Amino acid sequence: MSQPPTPPPNGPRLTAIDTFRGLTILEVVGHHATGMGLRHAEVGSTTHDLLLVLNRTLHFAVPAFVFLSVLVLTRSLLKRFDPKRYFWRRLTRGGWPYLLWSALYALWYVWTGQRAPETLTDPERWRDWLLYGKASYHLYFLLVALEVYLVLPLLLPLARRRPSITLALLGGLAAQLGLYLLNREVLHLRFPASTVLWYALPISLGLAVGARLEVFPDWWRRRRWVLLPLLAVAYAIYLPVALAYVRGTPVTPVVYSGLSWTYTALVALALLGLAYRLERGRQAQTLKRVIATLGTVSLPIYLLHPALLQALERWRAPQGQSVELALTVALYALVALVVPAVIGRLLLGKRLGLLLFGR
Repeated sequence: MSQPPTPPPNGPRLTAIDTFRGLTILEVVGHHATGMGLRHAEVGSTTHDLLLVLNRTLHFAVPAFVFLSVLVLTRSLLKRFDPKRYFWRRLTRGGWPYLLWSALYALWYVWTGQRAPETLTDPERWRDWLLYGKASYHLYFLLVALEVYLVLPLLLPLARRRPSITLALLGGLAAQLGLYLLNREVLHLRFPASTVLWYALPISLGLAVGARLEVFPDWWRRRRWVLLPLLAVAYAIYLPVALAYVRGTPVTPVVYSGLSWTYTALVALALLGLAYRLERGRQAQTLKRVIATLGTVSLPIYLLHPALLQALERWRAPQGQSVELALTVALYALVALVVPAVIGRLLLGKRLGLLLFGR
């Protein structure tokens, strides 16, 4: 196995985990930027169709981030599990940012005229915003992460057995289907995607990979000749169903959900495999460092970019011919990526950064 390149002496070492975060946060911004562009592209036009395909392709961030969160925490907890320290850190790094940014976005939507001022004094609205992650459309991930933090210590006995990654993929898919049917027949959760039950597959995979991370690169190199073609097949089947779902064409819910689970789980594995390959490689060092650096500030980007996209859209909505609209969307995505990244880097390790982002 080739050794990873030596990092520059004037900065912290950037790892494959940082690269994974960087790749995934690029997906998040791209997904939301294309969603913005779809609101202004002419339905049926080539531009609209291309944006829609890209939007549905880039729809794997939350499962990927759940997978990574479980992976990283499993590695940490297997080394040492101090319940008091663990739950305090999860409260300050997860619970506090969730409450703070739920309140900030509630104020933002009223200030920008997207919600009526009386929503701020409506207890039912606050209940929905906080219980389901609905203060803004992207905050439900932070709620899911909090639920993952509570569940993960219960899974430590399984992690200590170092389960097979392949079996975790198959078993997680079966468990995910079982929980889907449980919700459909018994639980009837109002927003199942805002609950940890919807992410049994990425949790299962994250647990197994986290427990066996040192062998993952070799496992991926052996299995990629099967998993990458499987990903291509899953994508080819998933995409038409996803497009039909967005366009309002009736689809079978369990089929759409099953294809989405399979596609997003395989993408998560492929992204981690790519991250390790990039870390080992000696080409495109600058690009790799940029992606990994974005990963170190993925949370500020995640939290700030929706407000920036909305502000840009209100200032000057994407319009014009296909090329002009596409370039505007790309420019807005770049602004929504770079500005929060710069803010995140400037506040890294500072008190204000701790207050705003919990780290």
